[in-house]
Amino acid sequence: MKPKVLNNGLIISDGFRFVGSVVVDGGLITSVDMGRTDAADIPQENYEVFDCQGKFILPGMIDEHVHFRDPGMAEKGDIATESRAAIAGGITSFFDMPNTSPLTTTIEAWEQKMARAAEVSAANYAFFLGATNDNLDEILQADYTRIPGVKLFMGSSTGNMLVDNDSEIRRLFARFHRVIACHAESEEIITANRQQLQARYPEGIPVGCHSEIRSRQACLEATTKAVKLARETGARLHLMHVTTADELALLRPGNLTGKRITAETCPHYLCFTDESVERTGGLTKCNPALKTESDRRELLRAVADGRIDVIGTDHAPHLLSQKLGGTALTAASGMPSVQFALPVMMQLAGKGYFTLEDVVEKMSAAPARLYGISRRGYIRQHYMADLVVVNPDDDYVISNDDVISLCGWTPYEGMRLRFRVEQTWVNGEPAYVNGSFTGLQTPLAIRFDA
Repeated sequence: MKPKVLNNGLIISDGFRFVGSVVVDGGLITSVDMGRTDAADIPQENYEVFDCQGKFILPGMIDEHVHFRDPGMAEKGDIATESRAAIAGGITSFFDMPNTSPLTTTIEAWEQKMARAAEVSAANYAFFLGATNDNLDEILQADYTRIPGVKLFMGSSTGNMLVDNDSEIRRLFARFHRVIACHAESEEIITANRQQLQARYPEGIPVGCHSEIRSRQACLEATTKAVKLARETGARLHLMHVTTADELALLRPGNLTGKRITAETCPHYLCFTDESVERTGGLTKCNPALKTESDRRELLRAVADGRIDVIGTDHAPHLLSQKLGGTALTAASGMPSVQFALPVMMQLAGKGYFTLEDVVEKMSAAPARLYGISRRGYIRQHYMADLVVVNPDDDYVISNDDVISLCGWTPYEGMRLRFRVEQTWVNGEPAYVNGSFTGLQTPLAIRFDA
């Protein structure tokens, strides 16, 4: 096969932007050339040329936080359907969470998910192990050149993987030296809030009260506890889906290099607030709960100043029948996000909250550095050719009719965007081009530095 040239695009990587071309061969980026090149000067007999003039060329997005519902919840989505949605959104690599059925809390369950992904995934893949109250020995035996880290639920969510044994949590922090990805909410505070609201609403707690159950105090107490424990033990703590200004006060701004405590937030926390939950009939209900407009604006500032290090989607599809018409206790929590996360983040950058370089850093480069992913996350010579071509001058409105995720809906329906993913390349092959899947699936299991 001939080498391929993505020609004359605006390349954004490593904190820089410049017009140039990317040459791809054998799954790798073989050269990155600055300056415009007339297509007529490229020998057509030697190269296959893709014209990217007027488009952005970005490194493939690395989504370190998805719930692809496979195995056990295939009616919501599975690795095949959700990885295709990810590809359509410019996400070339994903890390799936362990709260599936069965839970991914053993090496055997992890191996089964890896085998499934090798058969059906459209994107590069990795799977977290999940912590429980009694599986530390299993965790310590695993191969972390193939596993991104351990997911710790300090607060219950879908799958009920709550770890509430303080001595086991401390043992994990003291003995585990890779990334501990933490869902931090105080179960004690959540329970007390729920009981108070049940007394107030004996017929069922309105869905709009979700943020009163999973309150800012629940987040702050658990996050404070996790940060304190990480500082005492030297653990590598990564706080998932941070939602409050209070938690941000615990975090250090700046580049993530050298940090032992890092943080993620998600596009929905940058776009929606607690008031949207009732208005959408529960579509934006998620765990942790959406917070106030003041929190949303502080999160936007934190993306810009580096208190937020990574943007993950927390892609968590449910059927509409599981979302709509329920109460704060019965409506499912979570929403699909992978297909529109990158365009939404670029739209926020276009409004001046942060830069496009920040988007690429938080969604590509930072996840690669945080987890020690070899040769991904940047547009560099000899790196894997995971690439995204974005049209920055489209004008379209997101519709449920366009949703690829099996659940068939998006919380972003009706949002007007001007950034559209036109091409997604996985390991040197164009997997998605101009709204269609090419049938070229070349994903690999992600490898991590020892």
